[in-house]
Amino acid sequence: MNKNYYEILQINQNASPEIIEKAYKTLAKKYHPDLQEESNKKQAEEILKEINEAYEILSDPNKKNLYDQNLKNQTISQEEYDQVHEENEFLKEKLNNLNRNYSNNVVQNNDVEYQSNLDNTQKQELEYQQKQRELQYMQQLEQARQKAYHDAYIQDLKNRGYKIRYKKSIKDYIKGFISIIIVILILILLWQIPFVHNFFIKLYEENEIIHSTIDTINNLFN
Repeated sequence: MNKNYYEILQINQNASPEIIEKAYKTLAKKYHPDLQEESNKKQAEEILKEINEAYEILSDPNKKNLYDQNLKNQTISQEEYDQVHEENEFLKEKLNNLNRNYSNNVVQNNDVEYQSNLDNTQKQELEYQQKQRELQYMQQLEQARQKAYHDAYIQDLKNRGYKIRYKKSIKDYIKGFISIIIVILILILLWQIPFVHNFFIKLYEENEIIHSTIDTINNLFN
């Protein structure tokens, strides 16, 4: 699913049916081909197609529910996002270094290339090496750009007020389970301390609400 119909209609995902209809009518009127200049008609027609498509989905409760579910599934875990963010910070620095190295290599090669003591074979070899470095640089640049795209996309959504929802990974559930076990063990250890043990026993014996609740439960089952 490549299109975000909420973005096309310029509305929030929690928008009511009335807001969806109002947004559709406003945009449909704005981009109607008959109201455009001749040079903009073709572009307006393409935009209007997307607006109609978005409204067709979001105005139908069943289609909207299915679309919302698919949209919800297009999330990443916090762990995955942190990993991508860390990789992109590294890539940004790598990209800066590549730019600096590329600029330095170009200057150095130009200086060497025009030295009078080089023959044609040496010049050709230098030109070949320079082209290889340029090719490698462009490949690394493209890889860095592609990997950084996801981070930029997420940041753009945040800047526009979207709340990023993350799926919990298996590790998240394991961490939660371990935390519960640790809390239980701590409570068991605290219970072994006489002062703590006696304090809660006394609190239980003097608490009328607890006794009243227990009596009520006993009466229900008797």
